[in-house]
Amino acid sequence: MSASSRHDAWQAGESYDAYMGRWSRVVAEPFLGWLAAPAEADWLEVGCGTGALSGAILARCAPRSLIGIDPSEGFVATARRNVPDARASFEVGDAQSLRLHDASRDVVASALVLNFVPDRGKALAEIRRVLRPGGLLGFYVWDYPGGGMGFMRAFWTAAAALDPAAGELTEDRRFPFCTQEDLAALAWSAGLQDVEARAIEVPTAFRDFDDYWRPFTLGAGPAPGYCASLEPARREALRARLEQDLPRAADGSIPLMARAWAIKARNA
Repeated sequence: MSASSRHDAWQAGESYDAYMGRWSRVVAEPFLGWLAAPAEADWLEVGCGTGALSGAILARCAPRSLIGIDPSEGFVATARRNVPDARASFEVGDAQSLRLHDASRDVVASALVLNFVPDRGKALAEIRRVLRPGGLLGFYVWDYPGGGMGFMRAFWTAAAALDPAAGELTEDRRFPFCTQEDLAALAWSAGLQDVEARAIEVPTAFRDFDDYWRPFTLGAGPAPGYCASLEPARREALRARLEQDLPRAADGSIPLMARAWAIKARNA
C-alpha cells in the first residue's frame, strides 16, 4: 500500500459527511444550475458518496429516475438513509465497469470523484456507453493544485510544518491534473463534444475551531486518516498549531473558501 493511499478511509459515511459531504451540498446548487439538465430525465450519478448531490438533483432537477453508484458499501448505505426518494436507487458499483445497458441514461453526473478513479479514460468511455446520443455529462472536482480547498490547505500546511513527510500526502501532489485545462482536455480526449469548464467558488465557514477540527479526527478521507494515525501528543501539537494559525471572524467563526472545477459536455 502506498504512503498516500494508506490514509484513505472511505467506508464511514457519517464521518465523511461531516468532513466533506456538507461542502459538496453547497457546491451542488450552483453546479446543477449551470448544468441545466432537462426535466424528466434518467440520471446516473457516478460516485454518489453519502447522497449530497443526489438529494440536490431530486429536489431541483425533476428527474424521472436516478441511479447512484459508489464503490463504498458504507457510503451507499448512508445515501440510502439520507435520500429516501422512490425515484432513486443506490448500489455498489465501479465507474470503470458500469452495470447499465448501453444508451440508457440521459444525464450522468459525478461530484468530487473523478480524481479517485484509477483509469479515468476507461470511466469516461463507460459513461459515454451508457449515455444516450446527445446525453449530458457534468462533473466537478476540487481545485487542489490551485489551493482551492482552503480548509484542507490549512490542515496540510500545519501538518507539514510539524512533519515534513506529510507534504507527500497532500492532494495537490496526488491530483496535479485537477486544473481547468487538464480536465477539459480529458473530456475532449474521451470523444465528448461541446466541452465547457468553469470555476465554482463557495464559502466554507466553520462555526468555531471545534467545528473545523472535529471532522479531521474521524478518519474518513486522506487528511482525517493522517490525523487519526498520529500519536496523541503529535495530534495535539497539530491541533494547537491550527488553532493558532487559522483566521477568525469577529464572532469566532473561521471563514474560508473552496473552489471546484466543473466540466459539462455532450455525448456524440
